[in-house]
Amino acid sequence: MTVSLRPPAHSEELKVSFPQEHVILLTLARPKYLNAMTPQLTSDIANVLCWFDDEPSLWVVIMTGEGRAFCAGADLKAWHLAQSKGQATEQESVASSLHGFAAISRRHTSCKPMIAAVNGPAYGGGVELILNCDIVIASEGAVFALPEVKRGVLAAQGGTFHLYHAPPLHTLVIPRLAKIAGHQLASEMLLLGTTITAVQARDRFRFVNTVVEQSEVLSAAFDVARQITSNSPDSVQSSKEGLILAQKHHFEDTVRTHSLSLVSKRLYGGTNIKARSESFASSLSFQYKRKPRWTNPAKL
Repeated sequence: MTVSLRPPAHSEELKVSFPQEHVILLTLARPKYLNAMTPQLTSDIANVLCWFDDEPSLWVVIMTGEGRAFCAGADLKAWHLAQSKGQATEQESVASSLHGFAAISRRHTSCKPMIAAVNGPAYGGGVELILNCDIVIASEGAVFALPEVKRGVLAAQGGTFHLYHAPPLHTLVIPRLAKIAGHQLASEMLLLGTTITAVQARDRFRFVNTVVEQSEVLSAAFDVARQITSNSPDSVQSSKEGLILAQKHHFEDTVRTHSLSLVSKRLYGGTNIKARSESFASSLSFQYKRKPRWTNPAKL
């Protein structure tokens, strides 16, 4: 399956691989700089994710970092360069953004699951990236911080990253963190700029699903991806769309919009649900049913 997959050309700042069927692994590859985000790396991620969204045979994406850090946020050298050129367009960038920090933090156009395999520290935009992932696996040594207040900037789009000469960025980190952790705990991270541990991120702030040993981060992420891909991709993607819509609408509007969406139409009219219904009908009992063989979803 993976032999025929040809992702878009990208720089050495991003590594792309296919560790198992239906899964793509994106590795931030700037370990010397703690995988700090550059305009080039953002462009690479954006192009690969757009291709991923349109590739029917890929159902799950995993994000991780190379070396001892996951992502240290924005690359300050690029920020200083933008500042020296007078490229300070913060408000315009916020208003016109599409996908946010690293082309991920505000990415609401994809119904395919995204897993963060957090191998080490995540700061600023690195945390914002994580907050928009569906499942977060963190190493026990990982730490998280939104230190923008200590630098005189705002945790609204990767801190200073919006000043780059790059596509405008924006994220919903403040309302999203408040919704996940609650007002008081979100205030603790945003107003104090303090660092929290992986266990705290899981147990108190609730944006980490699982904490594992450093050596097990990727294997744990692969296991979660394997569980996801054992399910119907039509059902999984429709379920994620429902979660995305729930962030935007009230209950009734969410139900109505979701039920009438193209993704739901594909689910109910697709080959996977028909094949599964036929399998149930032909089985003597539930316990003897054959394991389903899901097919790639049709393109929307």
